[in-house]
Amino acid sequence: MSIELSQLISAFLLGLLGGAHCLGMCGGIMAAISLHLPEQKKLPVLLSYNTGRITSYTLAGMLVGSLGWSIQQLGPAANQGLRWLAGILLILMACYIANWWKALTWLEKAGQHLWRYIQPLTKPFLPATNSKQGFCLGILWGWLPCGLIYSALTWSAASGNTLDGGLLMLGFGLGTLPTVLATGFFADTLKQFVAHHLTRTVAAIIMIGFGIWTIPGPHQALLMPNHENHAHHH
Repeated sequence: MSIELSQLISAFLLGLLGGAHCLGMCGGIMAAISLHLPEQKKLPVLLSYNTGRITSYTLAGMLVGSLGWSIQQLGPAANQGLRWLAGILLILMACYIANWWKALTWLEKAGQHLWRYIQPLTKPFLPATNSKQGFCLGILWGWLPCGLIYSALTWSAASGNTLDGGLLMLGFGLGTLPTVLATGFFADTLKQFVAHHLTRTVAAIIMIGFGIWTIPGPHQALLMPNHENHAHHH
């Protein structure tokens, strides 16, 4: 396994910092789920929903990790191209979160085609009144078109490994958990903090750093002096 702890932490932070975007996409779903639930059932159903959602992310990560491995077999240029794409998408996502430039909306629109087939499958589980329904709903809602998820998936594909791709998306999913879970409980307070201009700007600057770090170049030798030696052992 070639994944490093720093990459898992980065994936977690990407999910955490992308919370502003998660509120827009998943906040409404979480509020709708918790609205119809008695207080004692809220936490189990919301947790099972999020477990389902993160399971979908992990499976998607394994899928793109395998795809990334296939692309990398085409040669070093293909691998570099994949890393460039992942880095650029992360930078675009940062611009999206900070409201600087909404270029990634086209990517979400492209994902709507797949979502049209998945959305009808969610109907039998609505309203989710128990953990089983919550989990099934989460599995399906995990495929909701989202630029942040697509950016993270491209990043996972660049790992070029099934297990690594899954682990990166698991880390990312866990990072989204605090924001999405809290939405079900104290939506307004959280929304004000996450939607705040300063919060979004700081998150965007850190994400741009991730993007630059992902793009191949001489800066990587400075950031990860042992990475090359580490890679040769695999």
